[in-house]
Amino acid sequence: MSKIALERPGVVKLAALPPLALYVHIPWCVRKCPYCDFNSHEVLGNSHEKAGALPEAEYVEKLLRDLEAMLPSVWGRRLTSVFIGGGTPSLFSPEAIDQLLSAVRARLVLEPGAEITLEANPGTVEATRFRGFRDAGVNRISLGVQSFDDAMLSALGRIHSAAEARRGVQAALASFDNVNIDLMYGLPGQTLDMARADIREALACGTPHLSAYQLTIEPNTAFYRRPPPLPEHDTCADMQLAVEEALGAAGYQHYETSAFARPGQRCKHNLNYWEFGDYLGIGAGAHGKVSFPDHVRRHERIKQPRDYLENRGQAPISQAAQDRDGGSVTKSVPDPDFPSTLAREFTVPPAELPFEFMLNALRLIDGFPLALFGERTGLPLGAVLRQLQDAEKRGLLVRDVQRVRPSERGRLFLNELLALFVGESTDRGSSVRVAGPATRTS
Repeated sequence: MSKIALERPGVVKLAALPPLALYVHIPWCVRKCPYCDFNSHEVLGNSHEKAGALPEAEYVEKLLRDLEAMLPSVWGRRLTSVFIGGGTPSLFSPEAIDQLLSAVRARLVLEPGAEITLEANPGTVEATRFRGFRDAGVNRISLGVQSFDDAMLSALGRIHSAAEARRGVQAALASFDNVNIDLMYGLPGQTLDMARADIREALACGTPHLSAYQLTIEPNTAFYRRPPPLPEHDTCADMQLAVEEALGAAGYQHYETSAFARPGQRCKHNLNYWEFGDYLGIGAGAHGKVSFPDHVRRHERIKQPRDYLENRGQAPISQAAQDRDGGSVTKSVPDPDFPSTLAREFTVPPAELPFEFMLNALRLIDGFPLALFGERTGLPLGAVLRQLQDAEKRGLLVRDVQRVRPSERGRLFLNELLALFVGESTDRGSSVRVAGPATRTS
């Protein structure tokens, strides 16, 4: 167990750094889904990608420059996982993915058996392409199926059919032992029986991991501008219960709000997010978090692919500043002389670390060891003891001397639980939104 020392209240000091992962964002997709609020951009209609061609070589080169610029911050650390998300990363050729992963290995050491995930959509891959991704070093595939019902797929604006979804899953399983299926429920026009049918079909596929989450209407989406009629709240709650019961009966462990896995098949990359580990973020719109012995820094990349490729961000200059408690923090301001892909880089104020930790860790069904809070934030447990006691009194948490986990009520009212940990200086706006995945759960 890491020992945590404090120079004074509110100042962190980490005796050991957390595990490190790598997130790679490939932002292009064939068509933007009306519910999607991820940083994704249609290939067609983009002036840069003429006739649907993607700038693979240029983009991979930019990804590697991003990675190289961050190497001094993580010297001596190993990668526990790599996650290539999007967009639709399977639009890139196996050769481009091979070039990317080979270059990553040349610059950073990967842990033995490191998990390497690639997101794919049915309809954009076939058996030979999956074999190419496997040969490139990918060892886990996450398929965005969403539904096995053609009417539901049409309502969601998906480009694949139910038949293509079935073929895609089988093609993935022919090349990979570790495959995840993404499913959604609470869809426009969906009934409880239809949701149950989707789960039955997903179970019949035999993948070791399933992610099932309720459709939520997010700002800056087509559904937000023109909301479709959705099932009533009680019906959606029944769908969630049906999902959990069916997967539990089939031997899947429900280990995170939206994630279910066979024993030994939990997603290592996402567990690192939820346990407040570190991750480098490269690619258009990617976010990252890197811990140092006395502070935690976050970085965000430019979202627009063309701006990203043309370095229209600005490299930050670190400047000393003070937080609200008088502690020393480091902030960044743009340096106009050194363009970069960074949109923003900043030190997380110590007062915000408790909320950031809880935002992730309280998504875990089994919660977290109490010692993990100090190990990952560098703060004493006393920094959140009052909030933990308050949550326990409200029936939102279950706690003993070693662990804390959300109660059944806490899982159902996660927003209410997380709101208890929002500090006065936490820049989160007037409310906490966790209805959708805080991170990818694929």
